[in-house]
Amino acid sequence: MHSLRFLSAEVLVSKGQLVRQNLSHLAHNLFPLLFKASYLQEKVEVIHDLVENWPLAEFNVGKLLGKTADHPEDISNRACSLCLTSCLAGLKDYVLNFSSPYAKRLKTVDLTGIKDVEVQLCPCRKTMGRWARTELLSRTCYDLLVDMQNSPFLPDVFEVSVDVFADIFVTERNYELVVQALLMRCHCPLKIRCKAFRVDNLALRKLFYIIKLTEPSSLGKFEVVHNVRLHMEHLQVLFNNVQFPKLASLTLPAGTFDVRRFTPEDEDTLSGIAEKMSQMTQLTELSLAFSTLTGRLRKLLSPLKTPLKMLDVSNCSLNHSDMAYLANSLHSENLEALDISGHDVADLYPSTFFKLLNRSSYTLKSLTLEECNIQDIHVNMLILGLIPCQKLEELKFLGNPLSSRALKCLFNVFIDFPKLKYIEFPVPKDCYASNISYPIGESDLSKFDHQKYERIVEDLHMIFLQAKREDIKASTPLYGGYDAAIQETGNELGISLLKSFQDALQNFSVALKEMS
Repeated sequence: MHSLRFLSAEVLVSKGQLVRQNLSHLAHNLFPLLFKASYLQEKVEVIHDLVENWPLAEFNVGKLLGKTADHPEDISNRACSLCLTSCLAGLKDYVLNFSSPYAKRLKTVDLTGIKDVEVQLCPCRKTMGRWARTELLSRTCYDLLVDMQNSPFLPDVFEVSVDVFADIFVTERNYELVVQALLMRCHCPLKIRCKAFRVDNLALRKLFYIIKLTEPSSLGKFEVVHNVRLHMEHLQVLFNNVQFPKLASLTLPAGTFDVRRFTPEDEDTLSGIAEKMSQMTQLTELSLAFSTLTGRLRKLLSPLKTPLKMLDVSNCSLNHSDMAYLANSLHSENLEALDISGHDVADLYPSTFFKLLNRSSYTLKSLTLEECNIQDIHVNMLILGLIPCQKLEELKFLGNPLSSRALKCLFNVFIDFPKLKYIEFPVPKDCYASNISYPIGESDLSKFDHQKYERIVEDLHMIFLQAKREDIKASTPLYGGYDAAIQETGNELGISLLKSFQDALQNFSVALKEMS
């Protein structure tokens, strides 16, 4: 329930002109209240003026939009384009306005608390994702410097210094603008500070250049994904030249490691990378998806000084020795999120897999077992393995050949997991044609009996309803869960991949002509 203070703020904000004319007479502790109320109503002029005249030392969007005593609802998942554009325009004018510098108390702006979700609840329905926020922030800093240069000289403006913490997302399309903003940081009153840095669809030389501009010594999260051709030898060069002492989360692109083509020198390179990673004493999250690491997991993870809380080794071709190491390592007792998709866990190494589940049961909150060839005959074993994991909040097991009967059996067990909130389950095998083979190709994923599937889903949801566990959400996202970054930059990535394919065909054609 909203407090009387917040209800009053909503009424006041609805009369936008009145608020804007009387900002100088408002108590400072009312600014956060009015900001959230104006954000809810998308009163962009009020938002702009509140930020332009912000009287406090901190402007933290996540906290301002989060749960408060006056308004318990968390609206930080409203990445509203109109409101965020108005925020940054107000921030620029905060620097440029003519009020006394003694009234300028703002020292820190934090934009990292904004959550990107699939369904936008803001009235305008226009979202601004992480990539677009990066571009807007960079352009704001650049435009601010241009305005300062074109305005009459105001020495007080140059005394303003505000650290703007943000999660930066760079691709080829916004690279030049972000580089400009980072290069001019020392001259700009708004100083971009990268808490997290994600890069996709970028040449390696550009990655190696821009990463040094992000102040890597204070970087907490580093994601190199998809269309960045970072192989093991490149990673070694990066780690040898750039230090990441505060890095807590690292994501590497598919194919970074591939032991199938290892030479003796490559073994030394892998050991060197592991040694460099051991110097990242705050590293607790590591994603190595789609790297071939057969027999090398111990060599890569054992030097780490801090146990991992999140590990993604999906489709890494792990063998029995890898699984045995993981099950017996210190990491297993600290894991909160584990993705081991793409491994035949029930047939190839059932005992070590269940030992891993048992040792991680006191901490494990999220488990992903997609395309692990878990069949009806494995259901009882799977249940025995999962039962100790009573802290489990999220379970994903898409792509496994399970019948509707097996799924009903599992759902009847899930109702006893007290903290379970979200499940992704496969389309039952009996909804597909009898000759379907697993893993199912993308072209065949949607070729199932949809009416039969809907009836089965109703039965599964009825299990939760009868057990009074409507709080558990279960779904079947055929092509994977929502990825805000892919949604935002998928077109650019697709165009880039198509161009690479065309270039490869052209080179192949030239080579054929030369041979003939």
